[in-house]
Amino acid sequence: MPRLARNARLGQTVLRLSTRRLTACLAAPALAASAWIAGPAFAQADAPQPPQAACACGADAQNVARGPHGCFPQEQPAIDVALLLDTSNSMDGLIHQAKAQLWGVVGEFAKAHKHGQAPRLRVALFEYGNNSLPASEGYIRQVTPLTSDLDALSEALFSLTTNGGDEYCGQVIDQALTRLDWSNQPGAYKAIFIAGNEPFTQGSVDYRDACNRAIQTGVVVNTIHCGASQAGATGMWGHAAQLAEGRSLNINQDETRTVHLETPHDHKLIQLNAELNKTYLFFGDVEARDRFERNQVAQDANAEGLGLAVAAQRTATKASAVYRQAGRDLVDAMAANPEVLASLEDEALPAPVAALPAEERVVYVQSMATQRADLQRQIAELTQLRDGFLVEARRELAESPDAPGATLGEALISSAQAQLAEAGFAPETPQAPETPQAPDAPKETSDTPSTPNKPATQAGG
Repeated sequence: MPRLARNARLGQTVLRLSTRRLTACLAAPALAASAWIAGPAFAQADAPQPPQAACACGADAQNVARGPHGCFPQEQPAIDVALLLDTSNSMDGLIHQAKAQLWGVVGEFAKAHKHGQAPRLRVALFEYGNNSLPASEGYIRQVTPLTSDLDALSEALFSLTTNGGDEYCGQVIDQALTRLDWSNQPGAYKAIFIAGNEPFTQGSVDYRDACNRAIQTGVVVNTIHCGASQAGATGMWGHAAQLAEGRSLNINQDETRTVHLETPHDHKLIQLNAELNKTYLFFGDVEARDRFERNQVAQDANAEGLGLAVAAQRTATKASAVYRQAGRDLVDAMAANPEVLASLEDEALPAPVAALPAEERVVYVQSMATQRADLQRQIAELTQLRDGFLVEARRELAESPDAPGATLGEALISSAQAQLAEAGFAPETPQAPETPQAPDAPKETSDTPSTPNKPATQAGG
């Protein structure tokens, strides 16, 4: 049975609505006038639709099911990915590639839309084969659960170190299937990517049982062997992927040339990233606010420490639809529920907001949303130029006499692209969010001269 048919048979539709979000939707008619920030841009329906009031949850007419008591946001299409990385002594190059290429890979997933919607991306991280971990647990550790907090994922990746050499592929796949809360949304893309260099046959859990269990639950397993293809074949990396309807690739885990390709646009992107950070208004208790803010800056520093290319990729991802902080940041939270401020105590608000009178707080958050939308548009324009530059640079590298071998990020992307298409996702470039307009902003009159759009500035000449 094809994987998508199996997913449809096994999956059950689940409506995940928080109480606050549901309340906002039920109260949509009364709150429509105060829905000050535009939601994501979605594809237009084939047939013309009658005008409908904006939903207070931030979704437009193409993303809601409407009933007599209000509207109910449909689920974002789910993408769940588990990275299982070998952290034995020989895998320093693999871990370096994972750190350096995380944002490029995440950026590719951000382009995978379905029915005009950006995905709800969650990524989990496991390490295995590290003798610093308990032998009783198979030298395996779940580093993060499936999470949409990409800064937390980056922090976890940068915490990894290598040691030892007992790699139990079957057992770590089995652990990922057991411990993670995989989506049961019909048509969700669910995949394991396991990378390492030792035979798949090691350990007490038979890899064949683990891979068969994976595909029976709608999770494909892609194997990424670090080393020569013949060693991967004899080590059953290809057979494991075949059993779980995934792909098997071989990479050079020590390759760095394609990992750190810089462009003339990178400096400008990093400057825009610093401005983007100023628009975040983290909420929660003092400790939580401080932690979110410090970790965002720390992961910027981690990326920049690996080079301009990595920092630019992170900036591009932060401006995309998958880098959303609705549970932590007031701008994203109010895009989902304009009434969120009323539900927060003053002690939970960031200092610039808490210092304002209650009636001025929404306006201040709105101003941050306006600035962020403008910065996101600038970043999106530069990222398109950057991507075009990289296509040519990579083509020249591929044609050189000493063409570099494939890397972890390239293997992840090439494996996922066809599988995402099979799951109904299409590679679309997300539209930049519309700039929210203040209620009292003056409208342009007929005698106001129009200003043509300026072309994107190319940093570095």
